[in-house]
Amino acid sequence: MTQAPPPADMKLQRSSRDAATVPALLADWLATLLPAGADPQVVLHSGIDANGMSSETMILDATWTEDGEPRHGEYVARVAPAAADFPVFPSYALQEQYDAMRLVGELTDVPVPAVRWMEPTGTVLGTPFFLMDRVDGVIPQDVLPYNFGDNWLHDADHADQRRLQDRTVEVIAALHAIPDAGSTFAFLDPHQPGETPLARNLARTRAWYDFAVADIGRSPLAERGLAWLEEHLAEAETGETVLCWGDSRVGNVIYRDFSPVAVLDWEMAAIGPRELDLSWIVFAHRVFESITGMLELPGMPHFLREEDIVATYEQASGTTVGDLTWYHVYNAVQWCIVFMRTGARSIHFGEIERPDDIETLMHHKPLMESILDGAGA
Repeated sequence: MTQAPPPADMKLQRSSRDAATVPALLADWLATLLPAGADPQVVLHSGIDANGMSSETMILDATWTEDGEPRHGEYVARVAPAAADFPVFPSYALQEQYDAMRLVGELTDVPVPAVRWMEPTGTVLGTPFFLMDRVDGVIPQDVLPYNFGDNWLHDADHADQRRLQDRTVEVIAALHAIPDAGSTFAFLDPHQPGETPLARNLARTRAWYDFAVADIGRSPLAERGLAWLEEHLAEAETGETVLCWGDSRVGNVIYRDFSPVAVLDWEMAAIGPRELDLSWIVFAHRVFESITGMLELPGMPHFLREEDIVATYEQASGTTVGDLTWYHVYNAVQWCIVFMRTGARSIHFGEIERPDDIETLMHHKPLMESILDGAGA
């Protein structure tokens, strides 16, 4: 049986960091970056508990003096997790995330938060981090998922939901329109063997799965998907290379008036075919819908439908989208690995007991089995 999602009051632990020490550490670090005599002070408000399952996110204010005048900044710190805290990914290339956001901000009108300072060494907080501007707005929640009900997005009019959907797809199209993405964002090319960006993305996912197995055990379902992907890789190659946001979900966007005002979470960014992003935004919602179906909740079946996403994207981009089946299997495997890693972390922090069958951690198991069966895997 698929494991039910956490209760509404559960805060999934992501870090063992002592938050009480953070303000002074950040203030001392900022003092080395700001003009002499700035005397920065930092107030840490909170982390973000309703969204994201990998990096640590801290909300903070900083005040200082510059040119004799008081200054104030509202920031978000994106912090790589410590190895002891069972990170989702094998490594966190925060400099690459920082550079991707900076370049997107320079090259497009896609709304990304301005990145400010990067601390790459890990000597300040124990792991690398960067600061970016804080953007006001609302985010569709992950815990509990927005389609469970009783939240601003679920309760909105269908016309507003559709506006949010279309504007988000238009953001993805704008990212994919950046010219010469393969060279401009060459640093996002997966550092794995393979003759094409897609082959290297798949090799990175295989390595990610092997990393997850060490702490939680093997998944026959994930291995079934990986074998099919490797067998059918050539059929999915499009020859096009674009900047892929990677984690292209509505839960990674800040909205105002149902339009994006900040595109967040660039840790899965890569170069590769556009279908990677288009499948991910569809598949992520299908995962949530599969859970509501299991719980006999209404869900949002009209929202983020594949045919609507593809039609909006093709109109916005002027390109034709290829078949998404291979990419749905690929993203289903990635969700397997995410659930393996977050499950291992919840076991580590004592939030759940280790299950006899690790695939009970995979909320999307029936959905993935259906997709694999449809693909003939």
